[in-house]
Amino acid sequence: MSGRLTRLKAMTVKEIWALLRDPKSRMVLILPPLIQLLIFTFATTLDVKNVDIGLVDRSNGAHAQELVQRIAASPQFRDVIVLPSFQAMEAAIDDQKVLAALVIESDFDQKLARGESATVGLVLDGRRSNAAQILGGYVSRIVADYGAELSPRMAARGGGSDVTHWYNPSLDFMWFTLPSLVAIIVSIAGIAITSQAVARERELGTFDQLMVSPLRAHEILIGMMVPPMLVGLFNGILFLLVARFGFGVPFSGSFLLFILSMAVYQLALIGMGLLVSSASMTQQQAFLGSFVVTVPLMLLSGYAAPIDNMPDWLQIVTYADPIRYFLIIVQGLFLKAMPASVVFSQTWPMALIACVTLGAAVWLFRARME
Repeated sequence: MSGRLTRLKAMTVKEIWALLRDPKSRMVLILPPLIQLLIFTFATTLDVKNVDIGLVDRSNGAHAQELVQRIAASPQFRDVIVLPSFQAMEAAIDDQKVLAALVIESDFDQKLARGESATVGLVLDGRRSNAAQILGGYVSRIVADYGAELSPRMAARGGGSDVTHWYNPSLDFMWFTLPSLVAIIVSIAGIAITSQAVARERELGTFDQLMVSPLRAHEILIGMMVPPMLVGLFNGILFLLVARFGFGVPFSGSFLLFILSMAVYQLALIGMGLLVSSASMTQQQAFLGSFVVTVPLMLLSGYAAPIDNMPDWLQIVTYADPIRYFLIIVQGLFLKAMPASVVFSQTWPMALIACVTLGAAVWLFRARME
């Protein structure tokens, strides 16, 4: 038993020194992921701001001017571009000078003066469907608020709704993106580091030395797993502290559950990285292989698009994606103090993925040894 521990310790120390000495591996340890976290936090905003909106005003009345001024004063809009005709509106949207155009008909003020309801038209650029829908919601809310002021009786008769936003009262997009980026960036670094392990030994010519050493196959792989596990846990804790104290995102869950679930998450990622590394002959092949694995994992995780919106057959594929489960855990622990039972319900699928990927990596590694 002591001999096995001695061999594991020697292999682990060797891999840590190899990781620190190799410039390619050292480049993806701590600083680049931290820079990615800071940049992506501001780049992946879900808000729509500083947008130009077109205006085709055929009414030129006081009510129309008041409505336009309210839209121009909104922080979401940068400028209201007056368009003389529908042809000019089509050209502005076609050239992407504006994302949307407001159309006010000639009888708009006359209807409001008679106490009748009046409508305005809104033309949206469907090529940017998500941003256009959000922008349409902004305009609709401004128009509805102005209509309620003009006719308070009708607004009161129509009732209303008392809206409460659970878990994110101010609807701050950072409260969603930062926890998600913790899972995404940790996965990129974890797979990238692990995928270089076996390929590095082959490229440096030290793979044959490992084969004739007293180390067994599983001991070699365990030694290769420890450094990326330590780096992943360190990055995860660092990102949690940056999100909590740097950006003010609340962490209301259990820190212990966060560490335990991240350890299982890292095992699943390490298994995929070792599988790629065992199949690669050079570090360049390993890098390309890690890229091929990482991009689909991110797209299928539910971070970029909801899983429920995907086709049924693709939703089945997402069950093999460990990022899917850890996203739920990290968002739940940050924002709503997710209980241990729910955390474990998302952790055991990651443990199953880890068993499959690590088992496949051991099999492929032994096959390559022979």
